[in-house]
This record gives sequence, C-alpha cells and structure tokens, in this order.
Amino acid sequence: MTHPMALPVVRTLNTDRHRVALQVFMVVVVAHWAEHLAQAVQIYVLGMPTSEARGVLGLPFPWLVHSEWMHYGYALVMMVGLILLRPGFVGKARTWWTAALLIQVWHHFEHLLLLLQALVGTNIASRPVPTSLLQLALPRVELHLFYNAIVFIPMVVAMIKHGKPSDEELAAAPCRCAPAKV
Repeated sequence: MTHPMALPVVRTLNTDRHRVALQVFMVVVVAHWAEHLAQAVQIYVLGMPTSEARGVLGLPFPWLVHSEWMHYGYALVMMVGLILLRPGFVGKARTWWTAALLIQVWHHFEHLLLLLQALVGTNIASRPVPTSLLQLALPRVELHLFYNAIVFIPMVVAMIKHGKPSDEELAAAPCRCAPAKV
C-alpha cells in the first residue's frame, strides 16, 4: 500500500502549503459554524419557528436547508479535509486531529443515513422526515450544533498544539506551520 504522503497533492498540502490549506479549510468550517449559529439565534433569540429558521444562506436559498445533498456534501468535505490534512500533524496535535476525524466519520455516517432516506423515500421509525440515529433522541438543530462542536473543539486544540509543538514534534513535522524556535 502506498503511503498517503506519496501522492504529490497530499504531500504539497502537508508540507509547503499546509498552513494555507489549514486556513482555507478553517474558513469553510467557520462559515458552516456561522450558519448553524445563525439558525440557533433565529430559533432561540428571535423566536422563529424551526421550519423558518434557515441560517444566513437559507434565507435567500430556502431549498439549501432542506437539501440532504448539501448537508451530506458538507459532511463529506469535512471528512475529506480532515483526512487530507492529517499527515501534516505530528505528536499531540495529530492525536487531537485524529479525534476530530473519528467523530466526523460518525457525523458523516449520520448524514449518509439521512441522504439515503431522502433518496429512497422511507424514513427511520416511520418518521415524516429523514432521521439520523441520534436524532431519535435529540432534536436535529441541537444535535447538529452538538456534532459541529465536538468535531470543532479537537480541531482547534490540534491547531493550537500544531502551532506550538515540542522540540521533538517540531523536528518531526513535515510542514513549517510552527515558528522556528530560536
């Protein structure tokens, strides 16, 4: 089996372009977070019914909120980003990044389940809308805030640790995201 860093694009993303790739990835992640937070503000602060609370992009494009393809696509982009950028992390930062990835694998599975229900037209537990497994116990808005938080928190910890590695981690890092120690 070929090592992931043997692929030229992956090698570039995790060496020369790691910092830029992480910054672009984080812009996407934060924009998605902003959508979920806007929806939460619409529901809990502005008192909008959940069916009308569509975040920022959902106001001009209401179909986005109801598109399982869009939600699945984001979950897939998140998982692929976490996989592609993982080789650039070492030590404790890699442990935290891997934790985010593992949680995102589950989150992706839940979105795949939602997409399959939408495509097939049959929902879990005869619910009127596609329903994820944990959504059987938790409302969808709160569940997705939770999912995004538990993926985002270890990502942030990984980024902080990646920017302040130990001497051994700095020596082992394939990228130069962390400032050189003098």
